[in-house]
Amino acid sequence: MNTNVCMLAEIPEALHESLKSYLETHPEWDQDRVFTAALSLFLLQNGDSHTPETSRSYRRAAQVYLETLFRHSA
Repeated sequence: MNTNVCMLAEIPEALHESLKSYLETHPEWDQDRVFTAALSLFLLQNGDSHTPETSRSYRRAAQVYLETLFRHSA
């Protein structure tokens, strides 16, 4: 079962402008998809899988990243 959690985050204006530009040229992506992909990639790059719990968390982040990256727009 996939559960979504809503987040409110402040980002630098330059990053916001870059995001807007990207979304204008990639209509198959939306802001939520970009943030999900970015956050899950960050967790993959900065996480570890040395214990059973962190290993499960790492695998879940990898699954979310791949599903988000390869999702086709409906």
